[in-house]
Amino acid sequence: MTKVLLALIAALFLGVAAQAASLECIVPSKPGGAMDLTCKLAQKGLQGLRGSPNPPPSDMHISYLPGGIGAVAWHSLVSQRRAEPNTLVAFSGGSLLNLAQGKFGKAKAADVRWVAALGADYGMIAVRADSPYKTLGELVAALKDHPQKVLIGVSGTIGSQDWLKMAMVVKTAGVDPKVLRFVALEGGGEAFAAMHANLVQVVSGDASEATLYAASGNTRVLAILAEHRLPGVLANVPTAREQGIDVVWPIIRGVWMGPQVSDADYQHWVSNFDRVLASPQFAQMRAASGLFPFGLTGDALGAYVKKAVDDYGRRAAELGLVR
Repeated sequence: MTKVLLALIAALFLGVAAQAASLECIVPSKPGGAMDLTCKLAQKGLQGLRGSPNPPPSDMHISYLPGGIGAVAWHSLVSQRRAEPNTLVAFSGGSLLNLAQGKFGKAKAADVRWVAALGADYGMIAVRADSPYKTLGELVAALKDHPQKVLIGVSGTIGSQDWLKMAMVVKTAGVDPKVLRFVALEGGGEAFAAMHANLVQVVSGDASEATLYAASGNTRVLAILAEHRLPGVLANVPTAREQGIDVVWPIIRGVWMGPQVSDADYQHWVSNFDRVLASPQFAQMRAASGLFPFGLTGDALGAYVKKAVDDYGRRAAELGLVR
């Protein structure tokens, strides 16, 4: 009996040790959705490094820590798990917007270590294929003249990414966003369903979502909020800039680590993701996930995040959204 007990204790110890050495990617939301996609994309990319020198742990697992639009995961790592060397947390441009608006309390971008951006999505504005609005300019003119007649479907409420995209577009064109009629919906799928049922006339969403619907011919994408036109199904859609409205809205997706992770461990993960991003196989994985090329790691990503948070904060302040 004693030998059996010792064996069980030894097995438990080894299991705990193995788990401690493994890699965890935390999704700061419920299963499904873009944050989940980010961890799964990181998982697939790191699996491609097996057999190479200094490979990462091969048994990465994904866990879920929803709450507070990402705030629960943020505060858990920053307050209780500050130095875990093999724990990553998914983030998006929406996380940075929440950070800028004070939805994480007094948290700052410099409170964590930014590891890698794996890809990007972009904002877009769409209408039904039979809509009278053929261009972004025509839509904005209608919103300026008769804002009460055009319902705009967005994922989330006032201050969300989708709300802010549209607010910036019309504000740039001299329209007060406060006069617009927004309808808060649960996710991009519901927003497009509402538009196709003519419950709303416009959707402010993401290019990856629009790709699914534009291919079927029942959706007209008026503008992409990117620096340049995107490849694939949306290749013929002009950017907002091309139409005289200087709004760009990239939605980066990536991972960060706790603030007290050692420099050696942090640089190890930066190096791993540098190799992931350089892989042609990863480029195919990213495209299959509906994301576009956008790769930054380490200090370069940290600088990008700081600038993005500052920019989001400025834009949100202009619209009266900062706490």
